[in-house]
Amino acid sequence: MTGQAGDRHFDQLAVRFAEKIYGGAKGAIRLAVLQADLAEVLPGRPLRVLDVGAGLGHMALWLAQHGHQVTLAEPAAPMLEGARQRFAEAGLQATFLQAAWQELLGRLDAPYDLVLCHAVLEWLAEPHSILPVLHQLTAADGWLSLAFYNKDALIYRNLLKGHFRKLRREEFAGEGQSLTPQRPLDPRELEAQMNANWHIECRSGVRVFHDYMPAEFQAKAELLDLLEMELAYRRHPGFQGLGRYLHWLCRPRPVC
Repeated sequence: MTGQAGDRHFDQLAVRFAEKIYGGAKGAIRLAVLQADLAEVLPGRPLRVLDVGAGLGHMALWLAQHGHQVTLAEPAAPMLEGARQRFAEAGLQATFLQAAWQELLGRLDAPYDLVLCHAVLEWLAEPHSILPVLHQLTAADGWLSLAFYNKDALIYRNLLKGHFRKLRREEFAGEGQSLTPQRPLDPRELEAQMNANWHIECRSGVRVFHDYMPAEFQAKAELLDLLEMELAYRRHPGFQGLGRYLHWLCRPRPVC
């Protein structure tokens, strides 16, 4: 479960992770937003794509289905095996690499036209340390698709629940078997860390209202309605920053 230098991997939690994230509306909304954002910017030609921390390969599979050449890099063997099975069932090819992000520059034929880094930073001991590596992995005219767990949304959720003592202690990390990420990211701090090497061209919130709905309303809502409204409001200036995750599409700046 713990990776290099305190990074957290999902060897023991792979099945639970899959069921919790992708077994319901939360996962469907997440995929819908990421796919809609990427569909707006990607050129109509096959791209070389690298998925860093690919997990079970949902996004990589979608890109492969659209004709792109995909490499999945994932440190947790059970997760990577799940991705292999998903591709095999779909009859699609990809390159699968079991590796932590620290190993990628020495093992891959970089750069790539599109680099995905979704729900990775919040599980790292030092999230900022991956940013220069992502820059080297991305082609000068390429894209970085970065999705991360939003500290602002976690604070707001705790405010709504009245968890004031927890907020005073700034206890945001998940514990034990919790799937709450260990280091939710402050978007302003992250943007400041990225400014030297990245230009953020597009921003969306992922689950800008779903997670705040009372449980009885979540249960009654139709998935198609949830998807429609989440996509409609993902960039609303008042709601975007409330997304449980934030999705940024970034272009690399030239290295000085």
